[in-house]
Amino acid sequence: MTLPTPTTLLLEQAQGVLYITLNRPDSRNAMSLAMVEELRSVLRTSAADASIRTLVLRGAGGHFCAGGDIKDMAGARARAQTDGEDAYRHLNRAFGALLEEAQNVPQVLVAVLEGAVLGGGFGLACVSDIAIAQDNAKFGLPETSLGVIPAQIAPFVVKRIGLTQTRRLALTAARFDGAEALRLGLVHFSEADEAALEQRLQQVLEQVRQCAPGANAATKALLLATENEALNTLLDQAAGLFAAAVVGEEGVEGTVAFMQKRKPGWAV
Repeated sequence: MTLPTPTTLLLEQAQGVLYITLNRPDSRNAMSLAMVEELRSVLRTSAADASIRTLVLRGAGGHFCAGGDIKDMAGARARAQTDGEDAYRHLNRAFGALLEEAQNVPQVLVAVLEGAVLGGGFGLACVSDIAIAQDNAKFGLPETSLGVIPAQIAPFVVKRIGLTQTRRLALTAARFDGAEALRLGLVHFSEADEAALEQRLQQVLEQVRQCAPGANAATKALLLATENEALNTLLDQAAGLFAAAVVGEEGVEGTVAFMQKRKPGWAV
């Protein structure tokens, strides 16, 4: 499947991994509406591509993402003269749609977090399956210090780190580093330097390669469904998924590989 050709992103595909780099380093990769739409397009395309097993999201120029683009806000302000609040609503809601789509991609989504991880960047970190930070990364929800609110980000932050910590961070606009992000459960690893960060990323990618892609996609969907589905209904659905997996291609290959004491085909 052919991936889009974006102007605000760098794309590289290798060994089942799609590396997506936010590429607006002059603005610390601030999230413009154009970047939002391009990233959504890439996610939709890659979701349908069985050859892609992992997505790695990071930023160019030493920063992940410094939040929303102020120029887009100014443009929305100009449009608001004729469109009213709808101009702001469209801009804001588009980012929420991106977060939903990023959270639900069937592939494993890995976020590599360096430099600024603020506002919208913070939200993207919260929808990743695996988050790897550098110790000196700077996290924060600065919206209230700018007189606005973390409207689309808030639900995802609450799901990630809990209501009480989200209240503290959102209502103080406090900044914190990778070590604190690890303590809060926002990230899974915080590494001392760039070399350690890259080593951890390669370790995570190798671990993902050991897992069957179809089983991973089904497991991810099942885990996300625990937030909304009633337990009895979810367990019934899970039993059906398990039965299908056991007799499916991956289940058969995994069982045979275990009996033959070899790696399954997806891990070779």
